[in-house]
Amino acid sequence: MTFITPVVEIIYCSLQLKRPSKQFFPRMLLLNYLGKMGPKTPLKAAATFSVGWNTFACSESLEKPLNWLLFNYYLTTCLQSSINKHRHMFVKQIDMDHVMKAKSIREFDKRFTSVMFGYRTIDDYYTDASPNRRLKSVGIPVLCLNSVDDVFSPSHAIPIETAKQNPNVALVLTSYGGHIGFLEGIWPRQSTYMDRVFKQFVQAMVEHGHEL
Repeated sequence: MTFITPVVEIIYCSLQLKRPSKQFFPRMLLLNYLGKMGPKTPLKAAATFSVGWNTFACSESLEKPLNWLLFNYYLTTCLQSSINKHRHMFVKQIDMDHVMKAKSIREFDKRFTSVMFGYRTIDDYYTDASPNRRLKSVGIPVLCLNSVDDVFSPSHAIPIETAKQNPNVALVLTSYGGHIGFLEGIWPRQSTYMDRVFKQFVQAMVEHGHEL
């Protein structure tokens, strides 16, 4: 079972109706959608930043002691808080008391997310959620910017070889940048490297997209 395609198509249609100046999708969801749709997607191009390519590897990285202390536990409490406000909607399907005792994102996903979306196991959910499996099937120009020091997306799980085999994918790796950081200079007060790359990509697609 997968909920990727319907969700992204609904978001896309809604955005088209509202005609916003900027269109953003959750990164992993977007790449999974593009990989599943191939060239049939109505989107003309896409860009992603700091994608977690392999959900298993992302979880393992965030479960390292320091990363768990700095990021994992706090993010888990944020997830719990966001659903606890609406727990009356889930109590018939999910053991909410068990969910609220989760100490990591993986435990939260096992007790809530995977159950909520009908996956048999958390492994099934994490496999389906990992965009590295579908990158080879992306059928439109896509820019993917990652930093090799991103604890949310460990470098060993970045699908470099797969990206090389797909001419539609431009995978850009930096030595530093963290997770959606990419700051520049001693006092980084202005645009980041991510901003500059995104601007160049959009400009190239507007001016030369018809040539691709």
